[in-house]
Amino acid sequence: MRVESKIRDMQERRRKVELGGGDRRIAQQHDKGKLTARERIEILLDEGTFRELNPFIEHRASHFGMDEVEAPGEGVVTGWGKINGRLVYVFAQDFTVFGGALGEMHAKKIATIMDLAAKNGAPIIGLNDSGGARIQEGVISLDGYGHIFYRNAIYSGVVPQISVIMGPCAGGAVYSPAITDFIFMVEKTSQMFITGPKVIETVTGEKISSEDLGGAKVQSSVSGVAHFTGASEEDVLNEVRRLLSFLPENNMEDPPRVAPPEDDGWIEDLLEAVPVDGTKVYDVRDVIHLIVDDGDFMEVQATFAKNAVVGFARIDGQSVGIIANQPKYMAGGLDIDSSDKIARFIRFCDAFNIPLITFEDVTGFIPGVKQEHGGIIRHGAKILYAYSEATVPKITVILRKAYGGAYVAMNSKAIGADLVYAWPTGEVAVMGPEGAANIIFAKEIAESEDPVATRAAKIAEYKEKFANPYVAAAAGMIDDVIDPRETRLKLKEALELLRNKRDTRPPKKHGNIPL
Repeated sequence: MRVESKIRDMQERRRKVELGGGDRRIAQQHDKGKLTARERIEILLDEGTFRELNPFIEHRASHFGMDEVEAPGEGVVTGWGKINGRLVYVFAQDFTVFGGALGEMHAKKIATIMDLAAKNGAPIIGLNDSGGARIQEGVISLDGYGHIFYRNAIYSGVVPQISVIMGPCAGGAVYSPAITDFIFMVEKTSQMFITGPKVIETVTGEKISSEDLGGAKVQSSVSGVAHFTGASEEDVLNEVRRLLSFLPENNMEDPPRVAPPEDDGWIEDLLEAVPVDGTKVYDVRDVIHLIVDDGDFMEVQATFAKNAVVGFARIDGQSVGIIANQPKYMAGGLDIDSSDKIARFIRFCDAFNIPLITFEDVTGFIPGVKQEHGGIIRHGAKILYAYSEATVPKITVILRKAYGGAYVAMNSKAIGADLVYAWPTGEVAVMGPEGAANIIFAKEIAESEDPVATRAAKIAEYKEKFANPYVAAAAGMIDDVIDPRETRLKLKEALELLRNKRDTRPPKKHGNIPL
């Protein structure tokens, strides 16, 4: 009887923790169009796999009447479970308890889960919904943030770290997600900012709403802080599951392989996918969808720096990271934002053994005073650094233009590409024919009786000699010029060839990427 009563007591305590802030606050959460922490975990994880850890932890604060205040679960639910049958660790802040505010023991629960994830080689997923630091605990709560930030940094590149913003995320709270690999946001209900609208208005006089300051649309398309957005919490959580299907559980594993589609690798539609005329635009995503398995491409940062496209796909069942110039925007040229986007994606893929495939159609680095003063030199150098540093299989397909320093930056043989293919439409040159002719033949054009006709003739002459892939192929800078229709087949063969690639770099603590 005594044991049974103790079990009943345990069950009652657990039910109290599971109720969080109580029915009234749960109803308030639902009224805002938001799910509770536990409801979110149920959607995220495979059914019946969640195992909670540290549900009975309590705060130790005593100031401001805190010694008489209960906080069930300390405002955060932590534990582990499975996604698609694979182990993950998760924490979900509970807005019904102290507004999800972080205190000493709240942080301890999160840090414990992070340590377990790193030791056991499994992804960390954080569902963030918090009003920030628990002010009643003073500086102790800030110390809690520090312990989380430290682990975010130390475990970076060890296990995938994913942050899902499902409510407010302000002040110091934003820096943990910022260190993680990917940030998801829910449209209309989640925001991220260092200082909120009221503080900004007080300090600068600027008036702005929370949504316009740090909503999902702003952070995904303007700042580039968020990588993915979704219309609902369910949509976002399902996209997290999709993302993990492309990733290994840790840096010591290869990405998961799935059964490849049955095809011969020959894609007739690729003949019409890229216009031969370099002045005509096209959507490089159409090319990607034709080449990858089942047309399944998960684009990362789709609305930020749209002149570059990055994301995950599969070739012959193998996960790959795709990087492509997008001629639909800025003629596919590289600017400050696209350089940052490409470089960080490369480094993630390299950290987690995901081969890189680059589809190149680049006019160069974008010129202009704003770009120069904004540090395009420093930012563009990040791409060079990231490709050079990466040791995973690296394959490039030159679709059309490959001009100047941008050609070198986009995974050329000189900076470590394993294999470089070019379509017959490829143009590998120092610059475009028009610009080159204007410089090389400037005197002849100026002294000609018909400068316009002479210029046109010289452009045609330059095109014939240099605006093709064969000069570069003759120098060994391109491994082969291929029929566009066999691109998928060539990539399948290349990945098989490079499956056991071994590459090392000189011993060092770490390099100094031009941040």
